[in-house]
Amino acid sequence: MKKRAWLSIFIVLVVFLSAWWLVQSGRWQTTFPEIKSPLVNTESAEVQPTPMLFVEMTVPYLRERSYESTLGARTRHSETATYTSYLTSYESDGLNINGLLTIPKGEPPIGGWPAIVFVHGYIPPTIYKTTGNYVAYVDYLARSGFVVFKIDLRGHDKSEGEPGGAYYSSDYVIDTLNARAALGAASEVNENRIGLWGHSMAGNVTMRAFVARPEIPGVVIWAGAGYTYTDLATYRISDNSYRPPQTNTSRQRKREQLREAHGDFNAEHPFWKQVAVTDYLKDLKGALEVHHAVNDDVVSIEYSRNLMKLLNGTNIRHTLFEYPTGGHNIDGSSFSTAMQRTVEFYKARL
Repeated sequence: MKKRAWLSIFIVLVVFLSAWWLVQSGRWQTTFPEIKSPLVNTESAEVQPTPMLFVEMTVPYLRERSYESTLGARTRHSETATYTSYLTSYESDGLNINGLLTIPKGEPPIGGWPAIVFVHGYIPPTIYKTTGNYVAYVDYLARSGFVVFKIDLRGHDKSEGEPGGAYYSSDYVIDTLNARAALGAASEVNENRIGLWGHSMAGNVTMRAFVARPEIPGVVIWAGAGYTYTDLATYRISDNSYRPPQTNTSRQRKREQLREAHGDFNAEHPFWKQVAVTDYLKDLKGALEVHHAVNDDVVSIEYSRNLMKLLNGTNIRHTLFEYPTGGHNIDGSSFSTAMQRTVEFYKARL
């Protein structure tokens, strides 16, 4: 019994001394090692900046994104001695956008026909009709040897989507540039000879499309508005047909969120400086022609005059034609003169 007792004491002493030596030497860890998540590399992870709210409204965004589309199936709508018109569509932001496509008859020039994306002005979306508006304008251009694609901006007639408005959304700009891409992919069209035509609110739309794609060779605007946004506050627009968006629509909510994020337009605000075209005019490579009647009682001619003053400090070729009569649509005796000048411009630039 005595030997067993001494043996037990000896074993306990050996275990104790061994444990003491391991602790002192650091070979016995008394805490668990740190476990790093396999989903996060803490050494290489970078803090990503928070995206700017409403960045899609800015010119840099519009320049960086791609525009790709093709024309859909065509349904013959009408035919004249000089052209055939078709109802067709294309895709823009995943939406099906409709339009009226006119194609001249006869042998196309080498490389394809020159073409025009025709962007309509403000007409209440529920009233606007693909084949019922701008008939005389499209007819004149089509008879002059141009493919004309008069698009129904999103939310108009049977085009999908909600009408986003021209001045505080880029929806219509994106629709315009996707229409240009769809035309460029058509076998009848020369992709390097595509211009833009815009009326009224589409003055803002086509100018923003122009600075987004400065290589567009020719742009024509009739009675356009809202280039600097300061002008919008000064001259406003007197359109009795305007129907403001109803409350609680996504468009109205976006406007409220935009105001909360960036306030009202301020020419010195970093966000608004990237929305207005004024800081990007020197990049333009194509030419611009503007038509405006002095007696326009919807959109003040001062919009066009101020745009010309801004362009005077650039190398872009620009012209303003003023008409004593014609009103907002430049109709009556001024219409033929304005259309003839428009055709001459496109023939020289496209």
